[in-house]
Amino acid sequence: MTFQKLVIGASMAIGVSALATAPAQAGTLTGATIGGTAAGDYLVYDVSGNSTVKVSNTQTNVQKVLDGSAASPTGNVELRATTEQSGFDFTKNTTLSGQIGGQSITLSSLTATDWFGAGLNTTYGAQNFANTWFNQFYDAAGLPSYISRAQAFNAFLGIGGFQRSSDPNISYVNQNDTTGEIKIGLAGHYNLKDYYAPLLGSLGSLLKNGFQASEVVKATYNGKTDFLYSFSATASGLTNSAGIGADGKSHSGNYEVSIKGVPPTAVPEPSIILGLLGVAGVFTTRRQLKKASI
Repeated sequence: MTFQKLVIGASMAIGVSALATAPAQAGTLTGATIGGTAAGDYLVYDVSGNSTVKVSNTQTNVQKVLDGSAASPTGNVELRATTEQSGFDFTKNTTLSGQIGGQSITLSSLTATDWFGAGLNTTYGAQNFANTWFNQFYDAAGLPSYISRAQAFNAFLGIGGFQRSSDPNISYVNQNDTTGEIKIGLAGHYNLKDYYAPLLGSLGSLLKNGFQASEVVKATYNGKTDFLYSFSATASGLTNSAGIGADGKSHSGNYEVSIKGVPPTAVPEPSIILGLLGVAGVFTTRRQLKKASI
């Protein structure tokens, strides 16, 4: 009997220990599909060595390149890829949708209405997302105080800066299965001055060296919509240095944004199940021993 109690205690300890030490798993986006009012306007980048490379726009490729993380970002899907072209229709969007943790999530490029409101008020000081975001962008850019925010805003608007910031490159969508937090990777420039200085002329030379800002992604999840962006990047270890359209600088930074997600239903780890089965087995053996002793 003493031996049986020790075995039962040990088995229960193993089961509880497995439960206590089971690591938080990271769920990923599944069933990735492209949609929106400009569903064909996207690009897919895979990885070859340390370079991102354009690949075919297929659902298989879209799903494949979204398997990275902050520690190891991989390829990405660029939504609304033609934002830098003349004649761009700023009323349309491209979306990436799928399931994560049993919940639907949609990530979208931004439209002019998202930035400037239904009235499309493009003046500095208006109460809209464009002004909220740009004031943070101005601070991150480190422009000298004699360049007013209004002056910088109008210059940025003039080069199509808002539409250029509307085509997010989604590199991963992961969820912590314990907390439910969803993390989204946005591929961008590690040093954004490299991108904007040539476009802004004399104003561009005043930008802070190495300043960082992501593009903006519109995320709809669990009945709520948010505009997500970041002004802090980690080095991705990649650049777009091979293939058609390579510039040697894009995708060098990883900007991670997050939303509070719904924790998925817990599924016991295999080790936990084995531990519980061990406990059940000991109790079964104990009953059999009792019957045999009668």
